[in-house]
Amino acid sequence: MARKNQTLGEFIIENQTSFKYTSGELSRLINSIRLAAKVVNHEVNKAGLVDIIGAVGGTNIQGEKQQKLDVYANEKFIHTLTNRNIVCGIASEEEEDFIAVNSQDENNQNKYIVLIDPLDGSSNIDVNVSVGTIFSIYRRVTPVGTPVQIEDFLQKGNKQVAAGYIIYGTSTMLVYTTGDGVNGFTLNPAIGSYYLSHPNMKFPENGTIYSVNEGNYIHFPQGIKDYIKYCQEEKGNRPYTSRYIGSLVSDFHRNIIKGGIYIYPKSSKNSNGKLRLLYECNPMAFLAEQANGKASDGFTRIMDIDPVELHQRVPFICGSKNMVCKAEEFMRATK
Repeated sequence: MARKNQTLGEFIIENQTSFKYTSGELSRLINSIRLAAKVVNHEVNKAGLVDIIGAVGGTNIQGEKQQKLDVYANEKFIHTLTNRNIVCGIASEEEEDFIAVNSQDENNQNKYIVLIDPLDGSSNIDVNVSVGTIFSIYRRVTPVGTPVQIEDFLQKGNKQVAAGYIIYGTSTMLVYTTGDGVNGFTLNPAIGSYYLSHPNMKFPENGTIYSVNEGNYIHFPQGIKDYIKYCQEEKGNRPYTSRYIGSLVSDFHRNIIKGGIYIYPKSSKNSNGKLRLLYECNPMAFLAEQANGKASDGFTRIMDIDPVELHQRVPFICGSKNMVCKAEEFMRATK
C-alpha cells in the first residue's frame, strides 16, 4: 500500500509483486534510471555556473541543434544503464541507431530494452525553464541471450511494461507507472533520496488549460484550429487558459495535476507531426491512460499505432479525457 513520504526504494520493493514479472530486474532498472537522473539533475542545477549550457555546434539524428546538456544527459543515461548490466538494448532520441548491450555475451540473460529522450525541452535550459527526461521500457521479443534486433524496439505502446519521466524544476520529481497507476516521487537534495509525494496521480476528467504553440496556428489542420476557437469561446466554463512551456514533460506534468490538454498536431510544416512516437508519445500515453487520461493522434489511440521506424513522428493530443474526446470530435468533423 502506497504511503506518502516513503522512499522510492521502499515503494519499489513493496510493490514489485503487483508486477506480473517479479524477477527483480525491472526494479533494478528503475533504480538505475533514478541514479542517472540524480547525476543529470546535479548538472542541470549547475547550469550557468559551469560551461554546460548552450549548443555544442552539431545536430542530432532529428536534425535539431544539440545542446551541451543533451549530450551530457544522453551519455550519463547510456553509461549507467550499460555498466550496471540490466538491459539488453537502449534506443535514444540522440542516437541514430539502437545500442545492443553486451551483445557478444552468451550469458546475457537481460530481458528489457529502454527507449529514452534524455533531455526533453533542452532549448529552454539557457533561460532556466523546467526540462525533463522521458523513458519507456519493454520486454524484448527476440530470444534472450541473442543480440537485440530492431523489432525489439518497434513495439506498440500497449506492450510497454513501464514508463515515466523526470522533471528538473523548482523541485526534481520522478513520475512513473508499471501499469498499476501513476505515482510521483520528489527528490530531497539534502540526502539524495526520492520520497512519494504524489500518490495515485489522476487527470481531472475536465480541465481548463490548453497547451499548444499558437504561433504555428496558421499551419494547423482545420480541426485543431476549430478546437482552439472552441477553447477561446466565452461559454460555460470557457474560455480556457492557454499555457505552453515548450517542454512536453513540463506541460504534461502541469496538466496531470491541474487538468488540461496538450496538443502538438501535424501541420503544413511537419506533415507527420513533430514528436517522436517511441521516445515521447508512447510513454506519455501510457502514463496518461494509467492516470485516467487519454492520448490520441486525433483519430487513433497512440498506444495502438504500429511503429515502422525508430525515430517515427506522429501528431499528439494528450490530457484530460473529456478534453481529448472533444478535440477528436473537431478532427473527425473536418477529416
